[in-house]
Amino acid sequence: MSGGPAGRLAAGLAIVLVAFNLRPLFASVAPVLPELVAGLAISPAAASLLTTAPVLCLGLFAPAAPGLALRFGFERLLLGCLAALALGTALRGVASFPVLLAGVVIGGIAVATMNVAITGLVKRDFADRVALVTGSYSLALCVGAALAAGLTAPLAAATGSFSLAPAAWALPVLVAACMWAWAVPLRRPAAPAPGPRPPAAGGPWRDPLAWQVTLFTGTQSALAYIVFGWLAPILRERGLDPAAAGLVTSLSILAQAPASFCAPWLATIGRDQRAVSMALVALATVGLVGLIAAPLAAAPVWAVVQGLGQGGLFSLTMVLYIRRTRDPASAAGLAGMAQGVGYLMAGAAPFALGLLRSSTGGFGAALPLVAGIGAACLAAAWGAGRDRQLGTGA
Repeated sequence: MSGGPAGRLAAGLAIVLVAFNLRPLFASVAPVLPELVAGLAISPAAASLLTTAPVLCLGLFAPAAPGLALRFGFERLLLGCLAALALGTALRGVASFPVLLAGVVIGGIAVATMNVAITGLVKRDFADRVALVTGSYSLALCVGAALAAGLTAPLAAATGSFSLAPAAWALPVLVAACMWAWAVPLRRPAAPAPGPRPPAAGGPWRDPLAWQVTLFTGTQSALAYIVFGWLAPILRERGLDPAAAGLVTSLSILAQAPASFCAPWLATIGRDQRAVSMALVALATVGLVGLIAAPLAAAPVWAVVQGLGQGGLFSLTMVLYIRRTRDPASAAGLAGMAQGVGYLMAGAAPFALGLLRSSTGGFGAALPLVAGIGAACLAAAWGAGRDRQLGTGA
């Protein structure tokens, strides 16, 4: 990182700009998915790969990111991933299903790697500004997702192309890459610091605390992907028209933005993060239960409650990766493990709900599923929120 306050500020802004580009890959396909299906003449099963493949990449490739960071350094790795993300996003402009699928896979691998690398970078360079940097990072990520979801369809209508609109999100990625190359020196990995280090055998995979953080990551992400994938169909089945169901879903996602910014600050109150994490789990779970079962007239209220809890949980997980580790390499290792296992868990939750919907003919089975995930998340929050660090026998 460049020296002095100006260098830190530039690097911090570059991280925020990178964060803005981490979700358009996921949010910019769904708005034009019907047109893609019709224009490319693909089956619904093939179309589902376009939305599930990048999520699977988050889980499958996150564990490899710490090793790549050690070899190439955080700065070089992030610049390379930005280039890969720009390529993958741009490939979606080719009206060919194999090329489109290749694009989302390349982009998913890049995002999986950047999610982990940024955690280690923040631990190394902004340990004294964790709340500010993680809050700004999370807020930018939410804004990027919301803009991609809201602007892709109008852009497709304006350009007359259902394929060029998702590909257009490669442009802000290129801007972020230029900003990153300018603001952050592409130095080589630093040599390990002298002094005693905790045992590395097994890394975080043998540490009970790491598994508690992983369970927390997976269960809170499972609630989020149920909202992304099934909330609108649930509300439509309950009686809302498509526009109203979409509006309520958007309201829940928009409510995540302020909570994602404020949660890291709340996490600094008290001796540990148990109270804030369990409170956020309760909001996210109760809000989702209300959307599934409470009178529809109160759906906007429950949407805001759910979004506030979910947005706070998202940014809190990054805080935990940093606070539960001693050094940048350990933070990246914990993030790689937690996101690798956690995103696979998160992908299984909406899939399980879809199976329950098919077997029961309705969404009534969503209630026990959501309640079970919420209970598991509460238990994980109690363990992961304690003031402990990996390697201390927690």
